Amino acid sequence: MKQNENMNEEEVKGQQASTQEETAGNPSDGEQKEEAAEKEMTAEDKLAAAESKIAELQDKYLRQVAEFDNYRKRTIKEKADLILNGAEKTITAILPVLDDMERALKNMDKMEDVAAVKEGMDLIFQKFVKILGEQGVKRIETENADFNTDLHEAIAQVPAPSDEMKGKVIDCVKTGYTLNDKVIRHSQVAVGL
Repeated sequence: MKQNENMNEEEVKGQQASTQEETAGNPSDGEQKEEAAEKEMTAEDKLAAAESKIAELQDKYLRQVAEFDNYRKRTIKEKADLILNGAEKTITAILPVLDDMERALKNMDKMEDVAAVKEGMDLIFQKFVKILGEQGVKRIETENADFNTDLHEAIAQVPAPSDEMKGKVIDCVKTGYTLNDKVIRHSQVAVGL
């Protein structure tokens, strides 16, 4: 009887082992269902899925193109506005000088003292230079400066009064200016030989 029990135990163990081997070797129910679904998916279904994906990508592409086109148009408009109205700040700053000059011209006929007129014009000039300086405009200094083609334009060469003045600016005919360290007008100068 003990033999029978031992045999039954061995058979049960053998069946359990074979069941475990089958379970380990075979995919789970979920995996089997996915494989079955893929097999069931026909060529038409695959084509429909691909067309759907293509339509989605085309829509996304068209939206991106439209968005970029709107961005490009907006930046072009902003640049045009900047070009047209970019000087507004500077012009607004200069208008008080224009007002002062109008008042000076009206009062010049009534003034008999030339020194007072000269002083008034000098004040207006100083105010104008100050406003330009606030806007980033600076005068290019030429007095005893070495000739520099980046800043100066030689319109004449004159004999230097001394050897030290050779290659230096002798006289400035027209003042040059920079705007934020960029030359906007070269100084016209006479250079010593």
